[in-house]
Amino acid sequence: MIREKWQDTHIIIRGDSAYSREDIMKWCEQQPRVDYVLAMGTNNQLQLRASDILEKAKADYETRLEPITKIRSTFFSTDEELSEAKKLVPEAIWYRSLCYKTQKSWSRSRRVVTKVCYGSKGSQMRHIVTSLPASKISPSKLYTDKYCPRGEMENRIKEQQLDLFADRTSTQTFDSNQIRLWLSSMAYVLVQAFRQNCLDKTSLAKATVGTIRLSLLKLGARITISCRRILIAIATACPYQNILGIAYSKIQAIPDSG
Repeated sequence: MIREKWQDTHIIIRGDSAYSREDIMKWCEQQPRVDYVLAMGTNNQLQLRASDILEKAKADYETRLEPITKIRSTFFSTDEELSEAKKLVPEAIWYRSLCYKTQKSWSRSRRVVTKVCYGSKGSQMRHIVTSLPASKISPSKLYTDKYCPRGEMENRIKEQQLDLFADRTSTQTFDSNQIRLWLSSMAYVLVQAFRQNCLDKTSLAKATVGTIRLSLLKLGARITISCRRILIAIATACPYQNILGIAYSKIQAIPDSG
């Protein structure tokens, strides 16, 4: 399925589909105000064209590593300790934008943005192809602001599937499976609202739905029901009792909509 995002009266295609990449790019190029940002695999030609950027990223990383290496070498002489020091230095990230056309599969030249990372684990290289010109957006912003949010969207879909069982549609009728999916969707909306409104500025502010379920909702408790109230008693050893108190106070502060 092609995923779309509205922005400044444009539709940005950022997903994959059952069609080939060339079919998607051709279709987008024929539509008004439609652009695409698609991942693509590397090859020898792209690696060759990015060799200078790779050398710059390597030099950048080694420049950052040099002062730490000097300090560590005065106290530790083994290569093992120096290799641990390399993990403390953030990897160097460089971007390159170029005009590229494959030998057979592409009908025209297109803009390809290459991301090169060099760190303690060596080098990594990724590529995306886009119809957005360099005059509108730089390579780094294109990759981080347009392409990377697709992965975050996939994480939210995975949350609902794995943590709220949206993929459990195993009944024999369409209607019952649809109800299951609705219930899962409503549960995700509720947990998302709870996370945003009640868990902000806590250690669970960016926790997944599964972590919130296990930490705050799926707890052993003693329930006492009387004619005036329902008392839920949780063990004093509960590690998240402070967060539960904060969340409860914020729920109480939400105005009654009637």
